Amino acid sequence: MAFTDRVKEILSWYSSDAPGTQANIARLLTHGTLAGTGKLVILPVDQGFEHGPARSFGPNPDAHDPHYHFRLAIDAGCNAYAAPLGFLEAGADTFAGQVPLILKLNNSDSLSNVEPCSALTGSVDDALRLGCSAIGYTIYPASGERNTMFEDLRDLTREAKAKGLAVVVWSYPRGAGLSKDGETAIDVVSYAAQIAAQLGAHFIKIKPPTAHLEQPEAKKAFEKANIPIDTLANRVRYCIQAAFGGRRIVIFSGGAAKGTEAVLEEIGQIAEGGGFGSIVGRNSFQRPRAEGVELLRKIMTIYKDAG
Repeated sequence: MAFTDRVKEILSWYSSDAPGTQANIARLLTHGTLAGTGKLVILPVDQGFEHGPARSFGPNPDAHDPHYHFRLAIDAGCNAYAAPLGFLEAGADTFAGQVPLILKLNNSDSLSNVEPCSALTGSVDDALRLGCSAIGYTIYPASGERNTMFEDLRDLTREAKAKGLAVVVWSYPRGAGLSKDGETAIDVVSYAAQIAAQLGAHFIKIKPPTAHLEQPEAKKAFEKANIPIDTLANRVRYCIQAAFGGRRIVIFSGGAAKGTEAVLEEIGQIAEGGGFGSIVGRNSFQRPRAEGVELLRKIMTIYKDAG
């Protein structure tokens, strides 16, 4: 039975939400190989929009087809599949009910050199029409456009919760306020998790943090509090703590394409640190299909064994 005590515990963290929203949170937690464990592995495919088809799908030409990604998520046993409007519209009917869907409501391209701020490319009503369980939205803390993103997310979150959907926030610090190393610094990434939680996210997606400390005042605070950041597991542990003491679901991005052993080593550290799971895109769909399925299943095994 996938509706376990762990799922009930997690749902208790969202007691202010309507039954419809709680049901969709439960749907994500009770689907696929990790059903009932409180862990999630989600397939995200927004890279075509963000980086272009050649950079995203050139290594595996079959991945140009939207149906490829639905099948990959289903066959690997993912908790959910997340994508922009076009990709979901291209397969939502064919694969209806076979995997929970997350509609990514804002996206950007890599053709412009401007402050990070993704455009709205879908709506809450689109998510309902396509049978989605959740909406997704990216914020870029540190961007000069952060007010626009925070305010748009506020409105979308209010609407999604009123209509019974869950909210997944990609919280990626980026912009003029940070160095490149600062985008993944532990003080900045944990801050990004806190911001997403404060904005009302049910699921928070952040990048695996490095031991770099970007902000001088934060560096003093980390040192004074003696917060351990020497290993990725410890840094993940603090990011979970930063998201309301572990009362929000925090999952981690898979990042740039890398070798299988490097992926699994990183996942092992995330699992050891108490991470709720991973969103793994390029590292799965840029491989031949059988290898992508195998990798996702190995990742799920690590999370399941971590308990």
